[in-house]
Amino acid sequence: MAKIIQCVPNFSEGRDQGKLDEILNEIRSVEGVKLLDYSMDKDHNRSVVTFIGSPEGVVEAAFKATQKAAEVIDMTNHQGEHPRMGATDVIPLIPISDVTMDECVELSKKLGARIGNELGISVYLYEKSASAPHRENLADVRKGQYEGMKEKLKMEGWTPDFGPTELNEKAGVTAVGARMPLVAYNINLGTNNLDIAKKIAKAIRAKTGGFTYCKALGIEIKERDIVQVSINMVDYTKTPLFRVFDTVEREARRYGVNVIGSEIIGLVPMEALVDVADYYLRLEGFDKSQILEKRMAE
Repeated sequence: MAKIIQCVPNFSEGRDQGKLDEILNEIRSVEGVKLLDYSMDKDHNRSVVTFIGSPEGVVEAAFKATQKAAEVIDMTNHQGEHPRMGATDVIPLIPISDVTMDECVELSKKLGARIGNELGISVYLYEKSASAPHRENLADVRKGQYEGMKEKLKMEGWTPDFGPTELNEKAGVTAVGARMPLVAYNINLGTNNLDIAKKIAKAIRAKTGGFTYCKALGIEIKERDIVQVSINMVDYTKTPLFRVFDTVEREARRYGVNVIGSEIIGLVPMEALVDVADYYLRLEGFDKSQILEKRMAE
């Protein structure tokens, strides 16, 4: 069986298709790599890209995309609702087939070192690759955002793992790491009251007493005049989507607000949605081997 890993880099550009196309073309140019998906969000001013391939190919494609992002994105002019600290904000490597998490950790270190040394961009290792416990959580690494990175890079305990301690003002800072498959899941509320979204996010995220494998923020979607609970499910096998959705819906009702929709950003493992269907349809004796596409792939 071929070794396959997935990479889901996030770029701080969600409004200029031309700039994103230049980045995507770098990924497409690498042999043994397949671009699966990308999504742009104007309010977040952010794009999420998904590609897979051989370990060597994915590392090369991620480096080339980071290099191009540093050329076409200027963080000194960047504004958006989503927290960010760099042109290439985060690069996760995810084991898919015949690859261990430990191998992905080593690949992330190789990639981080190359970005730091060749591109002059400060790099923090995070999640399974983190060099210290306080660097595991991406939210902690990104705290202060781009505007606070000049000082953070010099703070005790926050010397970058690779690259300079002086901020690359145009490209910012990048986080690189190995992790489990993540589901980026947003829930939209029928209100423009940001305080409500922030309170609900606080109720469900792990760091403030919510679900162990859930990260969440309350943000504005100005284009639609609504607010959103923006969620990262870092292990859907342990905290399923339906449980978080139910809680958000109940919390919203406390404030007299309805959930008006939800969305998946990027790709999602089939089993994450099958679990939702099983729960809401109350299926009896259902087995995942009954899924047509699953049987066809065997």
